[in-house]
Amino acid sequence: MQIPSELKSIVANLPSAPDSCPVPLGGGCIHRAWKWGPYFIKTNSVSYERVFQAEADCLAALRLTGSIRVPELISRGQTQDSAYLVLEYLDLQPTGNEARLGEQLAALHHHQHTDFGFPSDNFIGASPQSNQHTRSWTDFFRDQRILPILSALEAKGISFQRADRFLERLAELLPQSPKASLLHGDLWSGNRAFLKQGTPVIFDPACYFGHAACDLAMTRLFGGFGPQFYHAYRSHSAFDDPSLDEIYNLYHLLNHALLFGGSYISQAGDIIRRFS
Repeated sequence: MQIPSELKSIVANLPSAPDSCPVPLGGGCIHRAWKWGPYFIKTNSVSYERVFQAEADCLAALRLTGSIRVPELISRGQTQDSAYLVLEYLDLQPTGNEARLGEQLAALHHHQHTDFGFPSDNFIGASPQSNQHTRSWTDFFRDQRILPILSALEAKGISFQRADRFLERLAELLPQSPKASLLHGDLWSGNRAFLKQGTPVIFDPACYFGHAACDLAMTRLFGGFGPQFYHAYRSHSAFDDPSLDEIYNLYHLLNHALLFGGSYISQAGDIIRRFS
């Protein structure tokens, strides 16, 4: 197989040159992905350099806690033609030790900050995600999660009746003083897997310090997490609150409505009406 030109320029920034041909990988909807020897490589246009920088920052934050396995960052940067992110390649399996995953996520959530936010802004999928430090959880969730997505949808001609009333009610709907836990931020089943021996691995994060129940809510949005996961998490943490699932998952449904349209628009509208 001929080596794509976008990969040829990356070789000089790798610890060692792969002795095999790159293998294109599927499964992503934003970036091009490759397995090349011991490396997992993402590439995209140079405009995505900030996206890869944000992912690298999030992986570093998760790794620093020592709570849960994440892919090791090898290299990041841009060539004349593309931006790239190089991680260690991990042979991942769809199933493994769900109980261990629950324990480790609980351990991650016990890494906390005085404020909500993150040292830098990042992305949720392809959408910008603001992370300015904020003392109030209601203010953070309203002003840096729901409002920006609603504004982006309005710019595309999509609006929701009673959205203003929903935003007004957030102060009574949300807990007033939850702990600001370090979150994965995009924890659906497609962003977690397991090594062959069952060790959990999480990846593609959109980190920030927020209410830990946000991570748990997203695990239930698209399914894929077993009962052992929730039992183990609750045995090590009191942060799960399923009664908040719809409100917290509204953020992700609105983002999916922005990116993909379709039924996500009506699902988001139903939640807004129900809580307004």
